[in-house]
Amino acid sequence: MADKTQVIADLDRVIGLIKTDKKDIPAEEKKKMAAETIDYFDNYVSPGWLKYRKSVSSDSENGAVLEWDDEGAYCYGLNGEKFIDCLGGFGIYTCGHRNPEIMDVVKAQLDHQALHSQELLDPLRGYLAKAMADITPGDLQQCFFTNGGAEAVEMALKLARIATGGRWYISTVGAFHGKSMGAVSMGGKGTYRVPYAPMVQQVQHVQYGVAEDVEKAIKNLQAVGEKVAAVILEPIQGEAGVIVPPAGYLKEVRRICDETGVALIFDEIQTGMGRTGTMWRCEAEDVVPDIMTFGKAFGGGILPITGIICRPKMWTQDLIDNPWLLGSPTFGGNPLCCAAALATIRYMLANDIPGVCKAKGEVLKHGLQSLADKYPEIIQEVRGTGLMLAVEFNSCELGYESSRGLFARGIMTAGTLVNAKTIRFEPTAMLSDEDIKEVISAFDAALADVKAAKGL
Repeated sequence: MADKTQVIADLDRVIGLIKTDKKDIPAEEKKKMAAETIDYFDNYVSPGWLKYRKSVSSDSENGAVLEWDDEGAYCYGLNGEKFIDCLGGFGIYTCGHRNPEIMDVVKAQLDHQALHSQELLDPLRGYLAKAMADITPGDLQQCFFTNGGAEAVEMALKLARIATGGRWYISTVGAFHGKSMGAVSMGGKGTYRVPYAPMVQQVQHVQYGVAEDVEKAIKNLQAVGEKVAAVILEPIQGEAGVIVPPAGYLKEVRRICDETGVALIFDEIQTGMGRTGTMWRCEAEDVVPDIMTFGKAFGGGILPITGIICRPKMWTQDLIDNPWLLGSPTFGGNPLCCAAALATIRYMLANDIPGVCKAKGEVLKHGLQSLADKYPEIIQEVRGTGLMLAVEFNSCELGYESSRGLFARGIMTAGTLVNAKTIRFEPTAMLSDEDIKEVISAFDAALADVKAAKGL
């Protein structure tokens, strides 16, 4: 434990830096900040974090790149480094960085209230739930707001059990639903599951994209007297490397769930809110789930807010009698975050952000595919739809070297968590035509360097 006087002095310095424009921070102070950041991450955050996040810890002329401000389609480092953001915070920044219209609403809300009392009625939660019912397909209606994606998945899993009385879940190989205990139990990669075994035991994984496997798993369990609560799917698998299932897959799984009395959960945390070219990916196949999770871009890239929405039949009498039964997150659906989400929905509808993602995604994907055709010895495949795209390489090493080459040229991207050979391209909808040209040009140069260096 440090001396209180020293702690206050240290915090006064950091708060002073927050309040200072970066151009007014002396060069020596910036160097000190870089050194301290590396030290503090290694000693107080995680000793392996910087090694794992290679691009973040890469050295530039001024040392490690510290992100300090952002706007639109760009992130900026403390020393003025500029990056076109093709990572998009794993899908957070669909509306751009610090979108002015969303920021204005958040600032206005902050001027009169940030969090809620937990006792009085907070009106924005009701307004946001109504807005969600208005913009989601079918009869999705009841909302429950949470703070992070894994928490939303936990609520969906719990709700499925309460509503159906079932205990088993069907998930898919390659799935990613978060890393809390229930969510990681649904996950489809052993790396994230093995350290925590045994987890939720009543989970069966089947091959993604094969509806017959879902049907077989459910019927086999039911044949031996087990009751299945839910099938949980990503309409497009994100962290598996942006895996788009065959046309008709979601609709066929919907039919199977209806016939077997099993709830269907769609995890739209990454695919939803316009990113894939429709407000929700399930709209592309005209399928309505029983429960849908949402998040990432939902807070407009300003504040963290996630949640679930379900059909009325799922909100059983048990939940009506005891509204706290499902959960009671202290910060879930707080006024400040609800204000951000309300402004985000309005901005997306008024500016047809799903349509923008569709159109710009087609241009970006065409450019990426042209490079795949040019460098077949490096690139295996280009996948995705809208602004949820991925490039899979012939090896992890080739992917890493190409990503590093992009970073050196001011293009920020990263790999997917389940498929290490794949890097994602999930830029903001604020990406301009010139930005797209620059991304493709930089990627072309990076691939040429890799080809030469590897003698391919």
